[in-house]
Amino acid sequence: MKEHVYKKVELVGSSENSIEDAVNNALAKAAETIRGMRWCEVVETRGYIQENRLAYWQVTVKIGFTVED
Repeated sequence: MKEHVYKKVELVGSSENSIEDAVNNALAKAAETIRGMRWCEVVETRGYIQENRLAYWQVTVKIGFTVED
C-alpha cells in the first residue's frame, strides 16, 4: 500500500436549503481548482438570521487532498 501525504484547506459553504447542500457547494467550488480531494471534515455549522428567521446555512469544512509527487 502506498503511503500518502495530505494537505488541508478550510472553506465555508452556504445554502438556503440545507447543511448538506452547504457542504456540497463548498466541495463543488473547491473541485474547480483542487485535484485529489479525498475527505472532508465539518468543523462548524451556523445559521444566518435575517428578519428573525433562518435565511441560510453556513458550514465550515476542512477538505483534505493528496499532495502529488
